[in-house]
Amino acid sequence: MILVDAAAITATRPDKPLFTNLSLTIADGDRLGVVGINGCGKSTLLRILAGISEPESGVVRRGRGVRIVVLDQEAVLSPGPVREAVIAGVDAAKAWEAESILGHLGMDGLLDAEVATLSGGQAKRVALARALLQEADLLVLDEPTNHLDLDAIGWLEERLARWRGGLLLVTHDRHVLDRACTKVLELDRGTGYVHDGGYQGYLEGRQAREERNAASESTRQNLARKELAWLRRGAPARTRKPKAHIESATAIVNSRAQAAPRSGALGFGAATSRSGEGEKGPGQGSFRASADESLAPRLGTKVIELEGVGHRFEARDDSSGAPGAWLFRKLEWILDPGGRYGIVGPNGTGKSTLLDVLAGRLVPEEGTVAVGPTVRLSYSDQLGRALDPTQRVREAVAGPTRPVGTPEDKRLMEQFWFEDDAQFAPISTLSGGERHRLQLLLVLAERPNVLLLDEPTNDLDLDTLRALEDFLDDWPGTLVVVSHDRSFMDRTVEDVLAIEHGRAALVAGGYAGWRALRDAGGSGGPAPAPVRATARPVTAGAVAIAEAKKRSSSTLRHLLKDAERDMTKATKDRERLSVELDAAVAARDGVAIGTLGHALADAQARLDSAEERWLELAAEAEG
Repeated sequence: MILVDAAAITATRPDKPLFTNLSLTIADGDRLGVVGINGCGKSTLLRILAGISEPESGVVRRGRGVRIVVLDQEAVLSPGPVREAVIAGVDAAKAWEAESILGHLGMDGLLDAEVATLSGGQAKRVALARALLQEADLLVLDEPTNHLDLDAIGWLEERLARWRGGLLLVTHDRHVLDRACTKVLELDRGTGYVHDGGYQGYLEGRQAREERNAASESTRQNLARKELAWLRRGAPARTRKPKAHIESATAIVNSRAQAAPRSGALGFGAATSRSGEGEKGPGQGSFRASADESLAPRLGTKVIELEGVGHRFEARDDSSGAPGAWLFRKLEWILDPGGRYGIVGPNGTGKSTLLDVLAGRLVPEEGTVAVGPTVRLSYSDQLGRALDPTQRVREAVAGPTRPVGTPEDKRLMEQFWFEDDAQFAPISTLSGGERHRLQLLLVLAERPNVLLLDEPTNDLDLDTLRALEDFLDDWPGTLVVVSHDRSFMDRTVEDVLAIEHGRAALVAGGYAGWRALRDAGGSGGPAPAPVRATARPVTAGAVAIAEAKKRSSSTLRHLLKDAERDMTKATKDRERLSVELDAAVAARDGVAIGTLGHALADAQARLDSAEERWLELAAEAEG
């Protein structure tokens, strides 16, 4: 059964077209993800297909009696208790299911709370619960994973994978795209391209299209050179040629390749790839860091040190002002120069609160926070920098003290894909993702050497996510991230601080290491008692932190960190060399095969040595 059929629909913004003459059919059982850069019209398309908005031209037909349920980016809820807002208009027999869904989304403690008292993230979770509870033939979800913790996203992913109706989904979560979607619609420069499969299928299809475009442009340039030479043979010869031939040649010479959706590199410094060969392909600029201290001023040996830190807020259900439960207590954490840390835990466990403590925005109830003298800290919180909607982008970047439109600011805006026209755009005309990209720009423009990011991936498109990951991969400062994006955490962090029920454990191996230990029932979860987060990374079967007997805990900590970095570098070298060796084998290049084979063996030996050293140091720390 056809649920929605769109024929030649068009939508524009004041400064540019979004999509033109787009045709799309969604049938029962179709599971379609929609991707594209910020501002390309993803949310607009969802609203048009769902019947909330009308296209400027074209026709949208919906099947007779088709039930469409929509989760919009902005949650609109009926006043009253949370429970009632979810089950309003739904069969009363589903009340139990409403409570179950709200529990999985981390709202079980707020069933009787008034909707008006909820934060924006809590309201979005309630709206998601309401959408999942309703009977639908087509479920339309716009960024449903925003404001969910990692467990809630995993639950939602499983539920969507089991959904048998039609699904139309906008999300930047690459795991969800792969698991929940069978097709991906890519909006690119006003045109829609449908790719079979999830995120992987989209990447493969996009790469194939760009290769075809590159080949087509090469052919066009060759034709242009030939035709231009023909046109230059002289007026007498030209007059004897057919007029149609002259017009055709002129059209080829004057034609241009389609402009990239974005130009320039996103980030600071020279836009160079790992191989040093310049920028990536069209629209694929990337962050590249360098040793330039203007990118991140040099950090001393002392960054931020937490000693016996704990915090709690006033109890919500107690008007007397009595304190509530401790979010965390007796936390001892020494951040290393260049350290890469993620903070994980269910919603409400104090992740953002801990970032506020690290940033100096919040004085903890107990303990001390010492900040090194060379620290220059920037913090991108969930609210983002306040933006004046009447300002233009270039005015916001200049700030109140600098001249508007300096060459440095212009270059910076271009690196964040705010090109000439976009620099003059009023902030009120920017999409949610474009505003978030501007807010990140303003944070990084401060040239910090300690960077705190609280849910930085919300509302960013997939291209910007990959570019941000590239930047953080080489950025030389200390990074602390709170994020529900599993791919982003996998890529950017080396140690994870897990917080739950007032306890904490530091886990080596990044998000994947923490998840593996947690799934195996090991020590990836919270420790049974407050722990020193700095004495050593937590390993399977060992949670309590003990002081080293032969060497100080500080010495062991630094040695462990060195071993972990050696393992990371050796692993990256091994993966890169494996790809290069496969290519050499395919090309039957005997010399390269021999050279790469020796290099690959050396990388494996370095990895084995680093792993053995880490295990020995971990055992010593345990002793």
